Amino acid sequence: MKKIFKSFLIIFSLLLLTGCGNDEQVITENPIVTMEIEDYGTIKIELYPEYAPNTVANFVSLIESGFYDGLTFHRLVPGFVLQGGDPDGNGTGGPGYTIDGEFAANGYTKNTLSHETGVISMARSSDYDSAGSQFFIVLDDSAKTSLDNLYAGFGKVIDGMDIIEEIAENEEIANDVTGALEENITITSVTVDTFGYNYEVEKN
Repeated sequence: MKKIFKSFLIIFSLLLLTGCGNDEQVITENPIVTMEIEDYGTIKIELYPEYAPNTVANFVSLIESGFYDGLTFHRLVPGFVLQGGDPDGNGTGGPGYTIDGEFAANGYTKNTLSHETGVISMARSSDYDSAGSQFFIVLDDSAKTSLDNLYAGFGKVIDGMDIIEEIAENEEIANDVTGALEENITITSVTVDTFGYNYEVEKN
């Protein structure tokens, strides 16, 4: 009888362990992105999945695939944003799919991240669900007025904002209307530390 009881306990314990292995993952630390910018240096960006989980998953997925390596910043509006992540380098390209916009105007109310200086957010067309790979970094707190609740902020520059400011101060703009740069700035490489969490993106 004791042997039967002991065997039962072992089997029960194994079932519990198996069940634990199927539990959902838990995010223990926010992802940290390291971006190398040619002729300027390295910036680090902390991503915030609590505000925009699928937007973060998309950005992580693109980084892990090497999508951003060798792409550029192509647009600069002083006192507003620095934009990049377009494979075409002119504001018209993307990864071949889109994601839903995680912001209030699109019915998503959990994203309360305000577009203050250093925040990274997704660029899009007039279609709220048209974001793909293009992103922008906010250059001034005044951007909140026109960006909050209309764009999916999903992280913030935590190291190297001085590099972004240097770019904004020194790069020449070819078109004051569009913000197109005289010469695009190369993003040499982008890596991300997810601290073991596996992010899965939902694409349209």
